[in-house]
Amino acid sequence: MTPNNFATLRDVLRYAITRFNQEGLFFGHGSSNAFDEAAYLLLHTLKLPLDQLEPFLDARLLQDEIDALLRVIIHRAEDRIPAAYLTNEAWLGSYRFYVDENVIVPRSFIAELIPERFSPWIKDADAVTDLLDLCTGSGCLPIMLADAFPEAHVDAVDISPPALGVARRNVSDYELQERITLVESDLYAQLPAKQYDVIISNPPYVNSTAMAALPQEYLREPQLALDGGSDGMDLVRKIVAGAKSRLKPGGLLMVEIGNERAHAEAAFPDLPFTWLTTSAGDDMVFLLTAEQLP
Repeated sequence: MTPNNFATLRDVLRYAITRFNQEGLFFGHGSSNAFDEAAYLLLHTLKLPLDQLEPFLDARLLQDEIDALLRVIIHRAEDRIPAAYLTNEAWLGSYRFYVDENVIVPRSFIAELIPERFSPWIKDADAVTDLLDLCTGSGCLPIMLADAFPEAHVDAVDISPPALGVARRNVSDYELQERITLVESDLYAQLPAKQYDVIISNPPYVNSTAMAALPQEYLREPQLALDGGSDGMDLVRKIVAGAKSRLKPGGLLMVEIGNERAHAEAAFPDLPFTWLTTSAGDDMVFLLTAEQLP
């Protein structure tokens, strides 16, 4: 079978999976394998329900539909563009976000902790009134925070104006303009003089050795949002250094550092990190209370 005589979605799906496997694509932006990625891209392109592949597998495709599907397959397979940039959407749990090349594709282990409202570390979630997200990117975490903490206002900071443009679109899509303030700032620099119940951050934390070995798909993302310096801790040091004066008594700082636990503990040998449990284990996100901060 060649790309000139496809007839059904099943035909194109099989071809896409083979191409993706032949090219050795990296799946880390929403899917974990060639089948899931191909099914998502094809269903999205055809404007079909993303959770209903089976009913459409043997439906005959129009030629312009086949052409559109092949274009998407080629972009993904040959250009190594992450699927989220091809569809301009990404999902965190049940939340859908607009994304483009101005932001990294949303992925965060902190996002797993938000629906439980950071229990047991926060005793009374309804008493939380002020939240801060540093390095907000697409604005995905502030939107989830605003949902989980209905009495709170969220300040969301990023140094990148294009990233804040994406965040502004997402905040508007969720109609949260009154509860989320977007701030162009180098971390705390341009923030008003206020204190927060919780500060969260999923900052750039990839160390220089790991940066040099990133798959091509990650090189499509803004490197500013990934590169954490030689040990991955350049921004984490600044976040920790400025947090105490920005937290209320009893306030919490949570920082996601991915696979960099060893570098984090080397950078802060005297800090009593609490490592929070996520789907990837107990070493992706650390927590410090205001009283534990230097």
